[in-house]
Amino acid sequence: MTRTDPSRISCDLCIIGAGSGGLSVAAAAAQMGARVVLVEAGAMGGDCLNTGCVPSKSMIAAAQAAHDGEGAPDLGIATATPRIDFAAVHAHVRRVIAAIAPHDSVERFESLGVQVVKAEARFTAPDEIIAGTQRIAARRFVIAAGSRAALPPIPGLAEAGAYTNETIFDLTERPEHLIVIGGGPIGLELSQAFRRLGSAVTVLERHVILPRDEPEAAELVRRRLRGEGVDLRESIQIDSVRRDAAGVTVGIEDRDGKRSIAGTHLLVAAGRQPNVERLGLEAAGIVFTPKGITVDAGLRTSNRRAYAIGDIAGGPQFTHIAGYHAGLVIRSALLGLPAKVDYAALPWVTFLDPEIAHVGLTEAEARKQHGSVTVLNESFARNDRAVTEQETEGFIKVIAGPRGRILGATIVGPHAGEMISLWGLAISRRLKLSAIAGMLAPYPTLSEISKRAAGQYYAPVVFGPKVRALVKLVQKYLP
Repeated sequence: MTRTDPSRISCDLCIIGAGSGGLSVAAAAAQMGARVVLVEAGAMGGDCLNTGCVPSKSMIAAAQAAHDGEGAPDLGIATATPRIDFAAVHAHVRRVIAAIAPHDSVERFESLGVQVVKAEARFTAPDEIIAGTQRIAARRFVIAAGSRAALPPIPGLAEAGAYTNETIFDLTERPEHLIVIGGGPIGLELSQAFRRLGSAVTVLERHVILPRDEPEAAELVRRRLRGEGVDLRESIQIDSVRRDAAGVTVGIEDRDGKRSIAGTHLLVAAGRQPNVERLGLEAAGIVFTPKGITVDAGLRTSNRRAYAIGDIAGGPQFTHIAGYHAGLVIRSALLGLPAKVDYAALPWVTFLDPEIAHVGLTEAEARKQHGSVTVLNESFARNDRAVTEQETEGFIKVIAGPRGRILGATIVGPHAGEMISLWGLAISRRLKLSAIAGMLAPYPTLSEISKRAAGQYYAPVVFGPKVRALVKLVQKYLP
């Protein structure tokens, strides 16, 4: 770094936000020789490490252990009801965060040559920010300030003191009855986890659960959650929220009229909003909306010096997207190479049991874009590994275009998230179904379901009359 006075810093790259995307840019840029300043007012690691992916998946793992502890009668295993120590679950979540935190720490990034400023950043000009007592001038800026849980405009909600993903993991005592507003991935993951950990759970969804996923996937999850005792209510209107000494009461209206639901705790998981308000973006000439900072295909803002990545860029809100954005910005801002966002092979996973994993287009999206498509379905009930483990509820659904071009895939079942990357690679490399159908898959594995699904595309030809006639002809003259 070069300094003209103690309060002023000049650098090649200034990154605002030490979440997944910002940390990825900072680490790569510093190791590539750039002068880097990283500004973060809150906890290093951002939402993913502290209040998102890491704690939620840690809690899900504990909930899965509790569920597994109930035994497997179909496998001949019977056990007593597991004893759940919720305070110990909380401690487990904190241990996991603490184990990962050093990788995202100030000390690690300073060791890489990054100057870390622990303060809130605000633009004062197109090429300068103020952070605490320091002014930072940079050739390029990367805004990676993330998003936060949104509170819908429900009367009484703001006063009721609802939990969000940012506070729910602070609980050390198990909720007796958790009411969840929102039937998206976050709401449903935590609903199933808390139910398996012994809480009564009610989910309130204004429309339908998991609207971005294939309807068959949402229906399977709907059955599973209700089978586990989650009170799942869709197509309802929430009129009010009121807190009293006993807990919280939510007033709803559905097809049967108005009613109230009383619980001890309330979790809101009804979307997220970008952290744009306190950045002074107007002073930098950066255009933004309530949905986020406006960027072009290369993630550049209206200020040519500044990029925006991750949730604040207004696109898909996934940790791996922030990492993907980081790679594009490094390519553009540091190397001067062309970079353009391409979401054709965007994967996402909802970490329920069963998992839902998706990449590319859904059937509805594919039909809208391409007209006629081929839909291939294969059930885990026909997968030998799934049968041996009695985990046969689930399927793979593949969408293909002309000449076997892969447009999208959904897997619902055990370890679906681990299997979807194959289809993402196929889409990104423009492979056809023949590549998947012809691969050699080990037996018995769950991944064989992908090969079987792809093989269905060619079955009508391979086992059709023309091939049958050809085989007879060849056999007649074959020595």
